[in-house]
Amino acid sequence: MIPFGPNMTLDKALEENAELRESVTSDGTVQKIIDAARQVSGLSRHASTHAAGVVISKDPLALHAPLQRLNRESSGGGKANLVMTQFTMEDIGLIGLLKMDFLGLANLTILSLAQKIIGERSGRPLDVHRIPLSDLKTFELLAAGETMGVFQLEGVGMRRYIKELKPTHFTDIAAMVALYRPGPMEQIPRFIKSKHGEEPITYPHPALEEILEETYGVIVYQEQVLFIARTFSGFSLGQADILRKAMGKKNPEVMQKQKQNFIAGALKNGYTEDLAAEIFGLIEPFAGYAFNKAHAVSYALIAYQTAYLKANYPVEYMAAFLATQCDVAEKVAAAATECRRLGTELLPPDVNSSGVNFTIEDGSSGPAIRFGLAAIKNVGEAAVSALVEERLRNGSFRSIEEFCRRADASCMNRRVLESLIKAGALDSLGERATLLHNAGRVLEFADRERKIRDSGQSTLFDLFGGVAEAVPMALELETSTVSLNELLTWEKDLLGLYISAHPYSRFVAHTENDTTALCGEISDELEGQVVTLAGMVVTARASQTRDGNTFMNVELEDLNGRIEIIAWPRLYSQTKEFWQEGNVLLVEGKVVFRGDRGSIHADAVKLYQPGIAEDDIQAGQMVRVKPHGGNGFRNRGSFPPKKAAVVKQKVSREEPAPVTQNNIQKDKETPQVMSSCLNIILSQTENSVADLKLFNRVLDILSIYPGPGNVNLQITCPDRLYRLKLSRVRVICNDELMAELETLLGSAGKVSYETSGQH
Repeated sequence: MIPFGPNMTLDKALEENAELRESVTSDGTVQKIIDAARQVSGLSRHASTHAAGVVISKDPLALHAPLQRLNRESSGGGKANLVMTQFTMEDIGLIGLLKMDFLGLANLTILSLAQKIIGERSGRPLDVHRIPLSDLKTFELLAAGETMGVFQLEGVGMRRYIKELKPTHFTDIAAMVALYRPGPMEQIPRFIKSKHGEEPITYPHPALEEILEETYGVIVYQEQVLFIARTFSGFSLGQADILRKAMGKKNPEVMQKQKQNFIAGALKNGYTEDLAAEIFGLIEPFAGYAFNKAHAVSYALIAYQTAYLKANYPVEYMAAFLATQCDVAEKVAAAATECRRLGTELLPPDVNSSGVNFTIEDGSSGPAIRFGLAAIKNVGEAAVSALVEERLRNGSFRSIEEFCRRADASCMNRRVLESLIKAGALDSLGERATLLHNAGRVLEFADRERKIRDSGQSTLFDLFGGVAEAVPMALELETSTVSLNELLTWEKDLLGLYISAHPYSRFVAHTENDTTALCGEISDELEGQVVTLAGMVVTARASQTRDGNTFMNVELEDLNGRIEIIAWPRLYSQTKEFWQEGNVLLVEGKVVFRGDRGSIHADAVKLYQPGIAEDDIQAGQMVRVKPHGGNGFRNRGSFPPKKAAVVKQKVSREEPAPVTQNNIQKDKETPQVMSSCLNIILSQTENSVADLKLFNRVLDILSIYPGPGNVNLQITCPDRLYRLKLSRVRVICNDELMAELETLLGSAGKVSYETSGQH
């Protein structure tokens, strides 16, 4: 009931959430919890540690800074016993010590492990630093957009662009890595069209052709800015870098001086003043966001190497990917989906087949990937390493009793044993439910066998030598059963995905005729479209609007993947019982993207209820709360819009005044009396494509809240302020609309509304 968000306090939560206030007044236990929480509110929970910062000193650090030990789990189990300073990174710099950030990339671990697996399976070592940079299969994989697990190229937006680009050279990948960031993104369409000959490659001046040839006439890298300054104005590379930094900081006085130097140098080189000013104006916006080429190439090289391994050694690469990302449930689920697409079976963990990490097994239908025992949640590498070594040395475990005798009981506590059982790793030794029910007996039996083995004691049978045959003691286990749903829940919790089956499978036949999209295939190409999809709720989190009304964020998963669903207050208030983990829903809504993250803003929802029989599924009624409409602006126009009335003025450095009816130009169509007025403030950036896209998203949201209220828009540009009245848009101003707009805009804008007024 306490809302998420920055700067949230208990008092603020009580003020915003009526449900929380009611609980405090009606429930003494809740009141005690709130009172106790107030006493610790504001205290530091722990000493934060920099993720990658390393402090360097020529002397022992204890001579310069207070130190403390940080007891943290190491990757191999046990304590890492790290030492950290008690000073912040700012204080470290002030006392003269050097802090360096050494950033680790999981993809480097994936590459290393994949090479090891490939070498073990083929008998020939592979060095990714010696692979050809012109591999046809690699470029075919990229052109198909099959980039799940490929460094830098697996995001939704990047995947679309890389498919359109269809790279044929390594330099294409490096350029795309540099372009796919705020600012230069608007050049991506031109870059792609120029590569494919759909748009002529042009250069500002023939002298720049050699500099811009590899990027099809588009300024992409910082080095290109430096070379242009050197070619045109005779700058040294040092002088050119000063120019680049000045452009990035956008200091008007420094910029004016640099412009004068640039033009003066160009005149000395025989160019005209007009041409020099034109070239300076061309490179000025690029210099602020141009990417360092060495950085882009380094990233592109890792991207190419991961793509190469996936294209040429898909099973080995996915096994390495799973082993590296096994502690991230979302990554494991995504990798499992990709394995299915590649036709590679993902086998469950098994004490008689699994290694410590993910391994590859060759079967009649091709190679499959077997879950590693250490990939099971709560089961560390130390606990299973001895188990795997024992099996490799003395053969498979033939019964639960033999497992108890041979396993190292000192590493096998109850939590580890129960996790192995629940994940299915002991299925070859007995029924999962029965073994779990008797876990205590199994541990006692194993401990007793260990004590006998360690003590070196002889039994009565030993007195007879080899004459008498000892009959091993058997474990007496009480039989137990468990439902399929509970078994699948265990798998999802401990492995990150369902192995035996998917609980949604029984619903597919009842939902597939009503769906228009799959959860795992929602791309930004569908943005703004209304889709219908079905799946199971796997996570659910309630949040509050600023007015204290509850809305819901859930993740819906089908057999193809998962997608975020947002149920705003009006829909949620009518369907609260629907949005619970494990429920199967049919959802209709609009596709919305923020960066690479897609979601569905739900307009309608239907709940499916399972019966006792496998095919007994009851579908409820579709609950719908709002229609879809248009506003006359959707998916077209400019930013700032050209059709709206504009009041131009110089922009001061102070916070722009809020838009009110007193400073908006009147429109003849505006009614004299209105019930509400929505005010939206946006800021123009250097990325006009992104600005227009954001503006169209705002209009899309406004279109589904038709009502009597006016919409006023204020756009802050570098040199002026636009105040607009969207005369063709009328909305109902409620907290649901406000929440959608605030979620969309984030720090890119502000939104407010007035509830009444005469005009």
